[in-house]
Amino acid sequence: MFAYHLRLALLSLRRTPVVSLLMIVAVGLGIGVCMTMLSVYALMAGDPIPEKSDVLYAVQLDNWSPDRPFGEPNEPPRSLTWRDSLALLERTPAGIPRTVTVGTGFVVEVPGAQDVRPEIVTARAASVDFFSMFQVPFIHGSAWSASHDADGAPVIVLSRALNERLFGGEDSVGRELRIGNDLLRVVGVIDHWQPTPRFYDLSVGAFADTDEAFVPIALFDRHQQDWGGVSGSINCWQAPPAEGVFHSECVFAQFWVELPDETAVADYRAFLDAYVNEQKKLGRFARPLNNRLSDVNTWLDVNEVVQDDNSVLLGLSFMFLAVCLLNTVGLLLAKFLGRAGDVGVRRALGASRTRVFGQHLVEVGLLGALGGLLGLALAWAGLLGVRRLYVDYERVAHLNAELVAIAVGLAIAAGLAAGLYPAWRICRIQPATSLKTQ
Repeated sequence: MFAYHLRLALLSLRRTPVVSLLMIVAVGLGIGVCMTMLSVYALMAGDPIPEKSDVLYAVQLDNWSPDRPFGEPNEPPRSLTWRDSLALLERTPAGIPRTVTVGTGFVVEVPGAQDVRPEIVTARAASVDFFSMFQVPFIHGSAWSASHDADGAPVIVLSRALNERLFGGEDSVGRELRIGNDLLRVVGVIDHWQPTPRFYDLSVGAFADTDEAFVPIALFDRHQQDWGGVSGSINCWQAPPAEGVFHSECVFAQFWVELPDETAVADYRAFLDAYVNEQKKLGRFARPLNNRLSDVNTWLDVNEVVQDDNSVLLGLSFMFLAVCLLNTVGLLLAKFLGRAGDVGVRRALGASRTRVFGQHLVEVGLLGALGGLLGLALAWAGLLGVRRLYVDYERVAHLNAELVAIAVGLAIAAGLAAGLYPAWRICRIQPATSLKTQ
């Protein structure tokens, strides 16, 4: 019976091509606008590490000016000072995974390789737990050891892309790179890794590329002045001393801990309070206790990764779809009532209201599916425009298989919703009334 109804639907589309095209375009426009905004919103608001997002916590300490808060309402800074991050790294109780991380950059070259030019790379200084906490995958070698962390060993981990540019993609573990006057030994190469949003450091953009190289935090600390310094946001409430931002109250480092349950969270919060109270005795942290622990999704909210504008635009796109569907309802009603005589003949020959209703729903479902395909094309064009207008949105402005399925399903559902009333109206017409008008 479905095949028969589908054949009737195709014949109906051929009999009224202009009206049918108008309805397909109306549904397609609504779906295209909706999917453009929904695609961006879904990937922006997605969980970047769903397996561990509820056990990874960003640390905030309020070392800000005693006269004014960092942000309203009384928000602490979103980064830590260098001295506090190193102190927490050292003092955090054993057994609790933790990492300090900060963005940097430097020029790397392969010693003795005449055909490989020196490159400026974006890099990240981190402690070794960074890789296990954030589930960084390796294709060659592994992360450095805890002893490398302690003594600042001259080691480096490369991204897959950088390894391909420098070593042609081969296993480069054990090879050396020159950074300034230092030789660093490659201990690992990570596979493609791009959490979206890039939750572990939002200071350079929530959708920025992951770093191309990783070095131990102690090694970076030793080369503060030799390498490229800190990349990302640096916030200060007072002028740094002559020694520079690493010896100041300026905030720029990210600190993360992994806490398995609420008891561990409460214990670590008490540890943070004790640390700040100790620093208060030394004349620091003039503001009241305002330490924060935020899991991954809370951290994305704190940093307003998904801004109110995005939510408003998403709502407006669905309102636009509703307007398109209202126009489709009018067109369907005119089309169905225009063939009331045909329906009257079918009813007089024994067709039930249920079958007539089903026939018309198949037709509107077909219109919705065709509108969905058009909407996908329009959404692809819209996302292409978003990528060209906003460079940072390149990673979130694309369609994946899940969103394609949502688009087609939404289009069919929208078509069926728009066709319910017109289909019901045509079923309520009495056959005798329709036959008298023929």
